[in-house]
Amino acid sequence: MPEIIFNGPAGRLEGRYQPSKQKNAPIAIILHPHPQFGGTMNNQIVYQLFYMFQKRGFTTLRFNFRGIGRSQGEFDHGAGELSDAASALDWVQSLHPDSKSCWVAGYSFGAWIGMQLLMRRPEIEGFMSIAPQPNIYDFSFLAPCPSSGLIINGDADKVAPEKDVNGLVEKLKAQKGILITHKTVPGANHFFNGQVETLMAECEDYLDRRLAGELTPEPAAKRIR
Repeated sequence: MPEIIFNGPAGRLEGRYQPSKQKNAPIAIILHPHPQFGGTMNNQIVYQLFYMFQKRGFTTLRFNFRGIGRSQGEFDHGAGELSDAASALDWVQSLHPDSKSCWVAGYSFGAWIGMQLLMRRPEIEGFMSIAPQPNIYDFSFLAPCPSSGLIINGDADKVAPEKDVNGLVEKLKAQKGILITHKTVPGANHFFNGQVETLMAECEDYLDRRLAGELTPEPAAKRIR
């Protein structure tokens, strides 16, 4: 897959990019875990997500947030990283103007950035949030969450405890017009040690069902005049 460098808000950003053969293929952007705790675009889960979307014909991009690998700049506590993600999506869209839809998948810190990107970009029609951390990051901006998606976590996750993730899911599930699918991987910790295959099987099943037109929200009931 081609190594690429593109311009971000704080300097150059390093990524891996695989264009689809179809001009109008959807775009997938994958966002890595926390830069200050070893997160990079070469994280195993990020790589597997990239490959999953690529295999299904998406134009796919993963990249290093500012200050990681060959990406310039310094860690910016989320605000700058969100700008990096928006720039990454702009860059792919400039190369694929016929692509009308987009997915975002994020793991841990990347899940928080991905959900913020979702709020800013109406073309994002699906998301995957893997091990989000509502105990650490504020997700109240999802009011309302504009797209259906998957939230998946391990029930032995001490970094993002199950009860906090469940609270976020319940809030989002109460919203009309979207469908939140929640999966829990039994025995998995925050890093899915020994459970990455199970995690990816759940992600693949979800994506395949969405691409087949399943998992769409019930239409809102019509008012009787």
